[in-house]
Amino acid sequence: MQSLLKQKHKLSSAETQLDILTDAKSAGIPDFKEKLTKSGLYPLKPVQLDILQVNVGKLCNQVCKHCHVDAGPDRKEVMSRETMQHCIDALSRSDIQMVDITGGAPEMNPDFRWFVEKVSKMKRQIIVRCNLTIILANPKFYDLPEFYRKHKVNVVSSLPHFTSRRTDAQRGVGVFDKSVKALKMLNEVGYGTDPDLKLDLVFNPSGAILPGDQAALETEFKRRLKTRYGIEFNGLFAITNLPVSRFLDYLIVSGNFNEYMNELANAFNPMAAQGVMCRNMISIGWDGYLYDCDFNQMLDLKINVRRPHISDFDLIDILNRKILVNNHCYGCTAGAGSSCGGATT
Repeated sequence: MQSLLKQKHKLSSAETQLDILTDAKSAGIPDFKEKLTKSGLYPLKPVQLDILQVNVGKLCNQVCKHCHVDAGPDRKEVMSRETMQHCIDALSRSDIQMVDITGGAPEMNPDFRWFVEKVSKMKRQIIVRCNLTIILANPKFYDLPEFYRKHKVNVVSSLPHFTSRRTDAQRGVGVFDKSVKALKMLNEVGYGTDPDLKLDLVFNPSGAILPGDQAALETEFKRRLKTRYGIEFNGLFAITNLPVSRFLDYLIVSGNFNEYMNELANAFNPMAAQGVMCRNMISIGWDGYLYDCDFNQMLDLKINVRRPHISDFDLIDILNRKILVNNHCYGCTAGAGSSCGGATT
């Protein structure tokens, strides 16, 4: 199995990744569909649609080791204003109350601010997944904290650890110091202290292990960041690294794929499976195609409806669909569960 993995690893297409994940059963890893069936959850169905998650592009100023989007400075995929308008049109025809804007570094999309302003006027809650260092990357981004404050954006930012060594190891040399400066800039305009300005951090383990207890991690992060740097934030989301894209590459090259997949499968939690994010959200790719989640997006598993594009948004079809699953879904259902908002149980 391991030699086969390394052979397939030479091709990094979504199709190849999906083949590797599907073939995991041959290595003794239980099929995810069988786990869902035994729990009475297969086929997995949506319960409602609360969140529109919009990936506005893969362009980013960082190249993080765990990035499942495979984002970076050399990526050319950027959502057009026309596709953003289709997202706005879909919002106007629905009761969806939350728009979760992600990337790459979403702020690098030239129409990012236009999109935020349009959604803000619709009185919908906005989340922006900011990598923090973008705020310091160029003078044109220096006013982002004030822009976020104006539109009451919920800023969600990755910070793998409260030490520079572990953060820089995952996200690049110097990232921790820049992140601290950016967090202080957000604090200065009220983030983390003003009840209307939420600042949340995201924790990912540095390796092929499950994250620790989310509440305990949040307490420790708050204590360390406040004591050392005077930084305050609202919540911490502990997110499991899913075997997709760069992290899947790491698992294969390091020889940890089988062990990690078995660890995820053995930690399968039916309660976590009931609360997976794909049951109340859909993910929109930079080109407007629809997916059950952003992990399925990276595997090119388009949503199971007649017309899987935001320009043909059909709420009834979306709510009646069957959610597409594969063995990577173990990452969202292991232990306390994992979603874009952290643990689910």
